[in-house]
This record gives sequence, structure tokens and C-alpha cells, in this order.
Amino acid sequence: MSGIGRPAGRRGVGGFAEGIGFCVRGLGWVARHPRWWLFGLIPALIALVLYVLALVWLGTNATGVAEWATPFADDWGWRDTFRVLVGVMIVVVGLALAVLTFAAVTLVIGDPFYEKLSEKVEEDLGGLPGHDQPFWASLFRSIRDSLVTLWYVLLFTVPLFVLGFVPVIGQTVVPVVGAFVSGFFLTVELTAMAMERRGLRREERFALLRSNMSVSLGFGVPLFLAFMVPLVIVVAMPGAVAGAAMLVRMRLAPATAPGHQTPGEQAPGDQARDTRPA
Repeated sequence: MSGIGRPAGRRGVGGFAEGIGFCVRGLGWVARHPRWWLFGLIPALIALVLYVLALVWLGTNATGVAEWATPFADDWGWRDTFRVLVGVMIVVVGLALAVLTFAAVTLVIGDPFYEKLSEKVEEDLGGLPGHDQPFWASLFRSIRDSLVTLWYVLLFTVPLFVLGFVPVIGQTVVPVVGAFVSGFFLTVELTAMAMERRGLRREERFALLRSNMSVSLGFGVPLFLAFMVPLVIVVAMPGAVAGAAMLVRMRLAPATAPGHQTPGEQAPGDQARDTRPA
């Protein structure tokens, strides 16, 4: 583990509940600021159209994709039933990936929108942290980090997809593990803007979220499950961005917020950098 300090707070069930609380706070903030909620809907609606088209294509071609992926089953007497099951699994995994990557794609499409929304939340809470970076540098870094995060997601998703075919385990344990994995990486994506605003690099952000795993899961898992419901992801996305800004400012990296850093205290990113060997 890196040298990032762990903010004081509850862990386990208490930390999970605390993470849920930030979801509620974010939704409450956009409810009190409807203009910003409508502002945040624009990129989500654009991404929704793209994803609907992709999922419709996947749904109508799932059997063909399953047939292409299982040539070894050509001589099986029950190949049609098997390929229907494979097609269903492909659609389910595609839907899960769509839910998870929707946040990343929407954040890339709506970077200027959500950056302003996230900044407004922090301004309401007392002011922006001092670190700033040019728009294009932030955009390219966001795209690069999203691709890296997607790679990590696939490293977990592919084994879970295979385990989904195992009787009993595939229908009980795998969906639960998948929800927790997806929830964690959803938190990674949503908190990226507020953490970048504090000068935290990707490695430092991952370390900070891992060291606060229960809170990270408490924030991301309910959102992931809610986003599985059609259109909820579009309506709730602005609130998720607002809640992520609050989570970073008030729980994960409070020392970097204006008025919170005590004399001689280092921000988490500085601690991580200072403790690395020269």
C-alpha cells in the first residue's frame, strides 16, 4: 500500500452505510438545484442514445455471436439450447458492461458539463481546492485513465463471465461478486474529477479508494444496482457526480479542501509522493 493516509472514519458495515449516505446527499443536492440537474442530463442523454443502439444490436444478434463463439458445440445434440444460454449470458454481460462503462463514456462526453457541476458542488461546500489543470490535459488524462480502468474491469469480468456457467455458483456468488467489482470501479470513475482537482494521480486514487474499500463500495454498489434499471442511470447521473464530489471532499481527501488542511499537514497525494523512494 502506498503512503496515502487513511482518513478517520467507520469501516465495514458502518463504512458501507456512510458510502450510501453520500449517494443520498448527491441526489439531494441536485434536487435542490434543478437547473444543474438539467444541465447534467445533456451528456447522459447523448450517451444513452449510443448505448441503446449498441444494446439493441447485441440483443438482436446474440444468437449469432454465441454461434460464432462456440464452434466446438457444432456436433452437440443440445447445441441450440446451449447457444441460447450463451446468448443470454452475452446479453447479461453486455448489459453489465454497459452500466459500468456508461459512467466512463458519459464522463468523457460530458467532461465540461460534469466538471462545472462538480466544481459548483465544491463551491457550495466552501470553495475549490487550489490545484488546477488545462481543459485539454484533463480531457486526455480522463480518456487515458478510463481506458486503463476498463482494462482492469475486463480482467475481472472475463473470469466472472466464465464462472457464470458453473451451476449454483454462477447464479448466486458470481452476481454478488460482480456487483461489488462493478460498484468499486464505478466509484473509481465518478470520483476521478474531484481527485484530479486535488492533483492525485491514477495510482494514488486507486490506493485511496482501496484503503477506504467499505465506503467506496457503499457509494458505488447501490449506484450500480440502481443504474441497472432503465433510464435511472440518466436521471441519477448528475446526482452521482455531485455525491462523488462530496465523497472526495468530506471523506476521502478532506485535507485538500479549503479550510481543512492544518499547518504542517500534507495532502494525501503529497504523502504518497513523499514516501516513495528517490
